[in-house]
Amino acid sequence: MNSIKNTALAKVLSLVVITIILCIPLAQIGSLINERGDSQHQAAAELANTYAGQQTLLGPFIVVPYVEHWIETTPGEKGAVIRTARTREGDHFIYPKKLDLSGALLPEERYRGIFRVLFYKLRASITGTLPPLDTAGILRKEKDSRIETGTPYFALALGDMRGIEGMPSFKAAGESLKIAQRIPAASSSSWLSRGIHAPLTGEALKAFGRGDAIAFTFALNLTGHEKLSVAPLADETTAHLTSPWPHPAFGGRFLASERTIGDHGFEARWAVSSLVSEARGQIGKAQPDGRPRPELDTFDVSLMQPLNVYAMTNRAVKYGLLFVGLTLMAAFMFELLRKLRMHPVQYALVGLSIALFFLLLLALSEKMVFWLAYTCAASASVLLLAVYFSAVLQGWRRGVSLAAYVGVLYAALYGLLASESNALLLGALLMFGMLALLMIATRRVDWYSLGPKEGEAAATPPAAPPAMPRPAAA
Repeated sequence: MNSIKNTALAKVLSLVVITIILCIPLAQIGSLINERGDSQHQAAAELANTYAGQQTLLGPFIVVPYVEHWIETTPGEKGAVIRTARTREGDHFIYPKKLDLSGALLPEERYRGIFRVLFYKLRASITGTLPPLDTAGILRKEKDSRIETGTPYFALALGDMRGIEGMPSFKAAGESLKIAQRIPAASSSSWLSRGIHAPLTGEALKAFGRGDAIAFTFALNLTGHEKLSVAPLADETTAHLTSPWPHPAFGGRFLASERTIGDHGFEARWAVSSLVSEARGQIGKAQPDGRPRPELDTFDVSLMQPLNVYAMTNRAVKYGLLFVGLTLMAAFMFELLRKLRMHPVQYALVGLSIALFFLLLLALSEKMVFWLAYTCAASASVLLLAVYFSAVLQGWRRGVSLAAYVGVLYAALYGLLASESNALLLGALLMFGMLALLMIATRRVDWYSLGPKEGEAAATPPAAPPAMPRPAAA
């Protein structure tokens, strides 16, 4: 039985069992990483609820309230005709011919506990031209009706009103307009449920009454969380945004026509025609029975975190079992080729130290940048293994060489994490290289000679019985 325990096969089986058992702490660390990632998302949601959420910009455009008057005729007694005056109220939207948005997105970081949440401040200038009012364009439901218009007003809808900083500046036809809360024509279940409006007064109202086109300018300071969306409502919508943040993400239905991204930030331009957008038909639709609003055609830009430490750590721990197996394999090869002996408990301690590397990486990455946290965790793990292997393998050179091998594995893992697009290729090359190294190193090993030889006793022979004491002399 003792000879069987010393065979290479028994040692390999014990290493397989140890590797399987080490899956338990690796799985626990993976669950902890997911839990911390969920806590970060919860912190971001809490800050967005108390500060400002994602912003969607719609407008500005003109809303013309109107009343439709008509005479309803119904037959009466003895061929008489009864005429009754009827009215119907409605709102007519006039969208700009051309709208240009230019501004800067300035990043701002806020903290909830240890979690960092990214916001932005938009410094925007919006200019455009509105066409004159065409009463023929107002939807008439009755034949030969008369349209009576009320005071028109500018409307601007936002995703989160709390993001407005100060009082926006609004000028139309050279007239400064007074801004008021909400949009009177909005339904609580439409995209216009949150916004501001500015009634036309003075020269702006006179120009509108004469049927003149109206040029307007709008200055807005807005705070938002990560993403800014703009709905292209004008006949031609153009936008030009710059930011010192070097990690943008572009999305929505319409991508930027031009964009430049560098270490000092990004610059992007959009040009969208109303011919390719259905935003006009989507913004005013009310949804019955509390149904969600329809998806809105927008172009988006988001300020993204350069590295999500929880996503990176979660990707790293997925390679944990592979790292444990490669490290135990290297230690076993030292034992095999150098005629040394390591106890399964020692193998288990080595594997556990590799597993704890990922826990240390998680804890450090919450306090410092990821590359520095990775360097500190890997250095601590390699140093520990160098000291331990030097004692177990009976030589500091052996310990340092095996620890250097583990250091190379850590460097390869960081390469996998840093190059997400080439992760599969690099991982495949790493596995192939390790297998090739193992095969080359053991190509001359006589595996049959490692077990008990044929005819060798399977157990230690029993010791000779103790000599009987001689009787004392008479």
